[in-house]
Amino acid sequence: MRLMLAAAITAGLTASSAAALAAPQQPPLIPREVFFGNPERTQAKVSPDGQWLSWVAPRDGVLNVWVAPASDPTAARPLTQEKNRPIPQYFWAPDSSMILFINDAGGEENFHLYGADVVTGVVRDLTPFENTRANLFGIVRHVKDRLLIGLNNRDPKWHDLYSLDLKSGKLTLVLQNDGFADFTADGTLTPRMASRPREDGGTDFYRIEGGKPAAKPFASIGLEDSQTTFPAGFSDDGKTLYWIDSRDRDTAALTAQDWATGKVTVLGQDARADIGDYMTDPKTGRIDAYSVNYLTETWKGLNARTQADLAWLADRLHATPQVTSRSADDSVWVLSADPVTAPTAFYKFDRKTKTLTRLFVTRPQLEGAELAAMRPIEIRSRDGLVQVSYLTLPPGSDANGDGLPDKPVPLVLTPHGGPWGRSNYGFSPRTQWLANRGYAVLSPNFRASAGFGKKFISAGDLEWGRKMQDDLDDAVDWAVKHGVTTPDKVAIYGGSYGGYAVLAGMTFTPDRYACGIDEYGISNMETLLSTLPPYWESLKAQFYRRMGDPTTEAGRALLKERSPLWKAGDIKAPLLIGQGANDPRVRPAESEQIVAALTAKNIPVTYLMFPDEGHGWRRPENNIAFTAAAENFLQPCLGGRAEPIGEAIRASSMQVVQGQAHVPGLAAAAK
Repeated sequence: MRLMLAAAITAGLTASSAAALAAPQQPPLIPREVFFGNPERTQAKVSPDGQWLSWVAPRDGVLNVWVAPASDPTAARPLTQEKNRPIPQYFWAPDSSMILFINDAGGEENFHLYGADVVTGVVRDLTPFENTRANLFGIVRHVKDRLLIGLNNRDPKWHDLYSLDLKSGKLTLVLQNDGFADFTADGTLTPRMASRPREDGGTDFYRIEGGKPAAKPFASIGLEDSQTTFPAGFSDDGKTLYWIDSRDRDTAALTAQDWATGKVTVLGQDARADIGDYMTDPKTGRIDAYSVNYLTETWKGLNARTQADLAWLADRLHATPQVTSRSADDSVWVLSADPVTAPTAFYKFDRKTKTLTRLFVTRPQLEGAELAAMRPIEIRSRDGLVQVSYLTLPPGSDANGDGLPDKPVPLVLTPHGGPWGRSNYGFSPRTQWLANRGYAVLSPNFRASAGFGKKFISAGDLEWGRKMQDDLDDAVDWAVKHGVTTPDKVAIYGGSYGGYAVLAGMTFTPDRYACGIDEYGISNMETLLSTLPPYWESLKAQFYRRMGDPTTEAGRALLKERSPLWKAGDIKAPLLIGQGANDPRVRPAESEQIVAALTAKNIPVTYLMFPDEGHGWRRPENNIAFTAAAENFLQPCLGGRAEPIGEAIRASSMQVVQGQAHVPGLAAAAK
């Protein structure tokens, strides 16, 4: 289905209505389901032997893995049969005999590893343990019959290392973990290195010799490098250890270390941004390309053929290619391309014949729709830092094409989660949905965001609710100064740390935002740090030093000062909160505490709970329900457009705990 602009027939036009029609018309309202329902297909991959293609697509309304002969993608069949939660991630077994995938129950993030036989369709739970989270530590194409995985069923804080026989399902203990955060194996699946967190927030790296970590580390990093330095794997011959490495520099480089001599060679670096991603040759395990993501992402090959192919693809796709899988002989790549103003498409690339075949588009209903362009910009903070940010304007609002609206429009500020994550250039369902509703969307990378060097991350240490929040204010001020919006028409909308930023903005600067939407955000930094998942034990020292140390009196005072909960009474603007009941990271108490504080002071708040979700809305029915409430919450606040809630919440698990009267149509829909 193509969404076409319908002709409007009017009669008896007044002067004012005629003038209104002379302005750029808004595009048709795109249904929420088109943005937030199941994609038609996504996550395409090629099997190692090149004989199969696979992707994720709905089966009875739930995203499952499908497979098809590479020679005939139209002969696809569903392989897995998940009934409740969509499959978030899958990969091929090295011998191409099965699909391996992970899933959890209700969002609690105790992910099990499953195997689905490609021929028989039989699915086995390969890690059938209660309250256990499986981690993948090693998979290589040359070892066909096993993987290295981690299980925390003995000690929930640490993952013991196991060899998993894929045929029999037998687990063999390789190394019992007494405090290591990660392991790195070579091309024979032999563990060669382990990393241990330090009390100062840094990391020590140990060689594994004779099956055990050495007594002393061969390399160490401090807190300042903890987010930007980590091993990127061994070459198959075990002679080269690759790093993403910010030691002795600001932005992280891609380096190769000779395992025998220790000599380090820089393979790629950029003064503006960290090395973001890399590709590995399946025949050798050697890294043969890397990406840098500053304003947008670009790829560079480390040999002539890889560079030529990446350039050839970028030229024909008019977008940056993202290679999602490669056959074992490296003759076939499957990749995606994101044109930003159209849905992502997946392709099969035959490297021998230079043949590029389009497999599918993730959301074909959006083809031909009037989607919004995204503009990368640099916004300078009050103390001189540069925030790489992304501005998206409502279609039809920028007639002269200068990247700014012809007149101010309502704005939604969308701080990202993490906070050690980042906003990126690319197609975003939420951004496009908001733009379609008539809002400008500004997504800033405030200090502490990842990808812009270790100094930029460290500039956010102990600055939750202060300089990190100042950066968001500076982004809003930039938008007002440049005529994007007006000070009274700005909302803030974020999840996780972004949800914290919503609550901090509405409590610490109560006159700044006209309204706020908080998805599973932190209201009390002390309770957040006291309820971290046990398997995040290795990250605690970093959290304490970057957020505030709850083991000291000064640290507790700082955490309390920066927690929006204790300033809840200062909130003046409407607030919408969404929470997953099973969230292991930001537990429901974070939302419940601030809702209770607001209720005690008779401050209106709308609170929506999802009993079958965790840290985010994975079931599309729930995502659609929340966005239905969100756009009808935003409309009276900012004056944009909204699709009526209607039947949107009936298929979801959403519970309206409080404040249904504050969202137009919610009370009727909740019945």
